Amino acid sequence: MRAALLTEYRKLVTTRLWWILLLCMAVYMAFLAAVLGWGITQGGGMAGPGPGGGEDDLVLAPDAVVRAVYTIAVTFGYVFPLLVGALAVASEFRHQTITPTLLAEPRRTLLLSAKLVSAGIVGLVYGIVGTLASVGAGAAVLTLLDQPTFLDQASTWRTIALSVLALALWAVVGVGFGSVLTNQVAVIVVVLAFTQFVEPVLRFVLALTSWGADVAAYLPGAAGEAVSGGSFYSETGVGSLLEWWQGALVLVAYGVGLAAIGRVTTFRRDIT
Repeated sequence: MRAALLTEYRKLVTTRLWWILLLCMAVYMAFLAAVLGWGITQGGGMAGPGPGGGEDDLVLAPDAVVRAVYTIAVTFGYVFPLLVGALAVASEFRHQTITPTLLAEPRRTLLLSAKLVSAGIVGLVYGIVGTLASVGAGAAVLTLLDQPTFLDQASTWRTIALSVLALALWAVVGVGFGSVLTNQVAVIVVVLAFTQFVEPVLRFVLALTSWGADVAAYLPGAAGEAVSGGSFYSETGVGSLLEWWQGALVLVAYGVGLAAIGRVTTFRRDIT
C-alpha cells in the first residue's frame, strides 16, 4: 500500500496541472472574497425574499458576513480539488498510462484506494491555500472598511479549519467520480456544469418547497458547506445545512460510493 500511495502521490504532484489549478484557485478565491466582503458591507445588503414575498434588502449580522466571506472557497472553489481528483483517474485513461499502472500494481482495489488517499492529501493543500486566500483577502477588505474580522475568535478558526477539511474531501469525491466517468473531456464538462449551474439552481428550487430543503441538504455542495459550518448560500437564507460531521460523512459517502461503483464497472473490465 505504501508503494502504491507514494506512486499515486508523485503522479499528482509531478505534473503542472495541480499547481496551475492551485494558483488559479488562490487568485479566484481572493478576488471573490474581496468583492463579497466589500459588496455585503458597503452595498447596503443584498436582495432577498421579504416577508410578503417581495424583494427586500437582506442585511447580514457581522458574524454572518465573516462566515460568508471566509467560506467562499467551500461555496464556489470546491470545483478545483474536485477536478484534480477526477483527472487523477480520467487523465490516466486519456493518455493510456493506466496500462503500465495496472501492470505495476494489478490489485485494483488497492490502486483505487491509493488514489483516494493521495488525492485527499493533495486536496488538503488545496484546502489550505484556497481557505487562506479567502480569509486573507476577505479580512484585509473588512479591516480597510473598519468592519470586524473575528480573527480573534476561536469559532472563526474552527470554521477555517473545517473549510480546509471540506475542500480536502472534495478531492476524494473527484477520484470517485473520475473512476466512474473516465472520459477526460466529459469529466471537465460535467463537473463544471454540475457545480456552477445544476446544483445551485436545484438547491434554490428545492428551497422554495416545504420538503425540498431537507433533500437539498444532502446534495454534495450543501454537504461540503455544512462541514465548514456556514456558507454564502446558507447565510443568505438559501436552504439549511447539516451538522459539520454529518456533512463530512455525506461527502465521504459520495466519494467512497462512487469509487465502489467505479471499482465494479470501470476497474473490473479488461484495460488495454
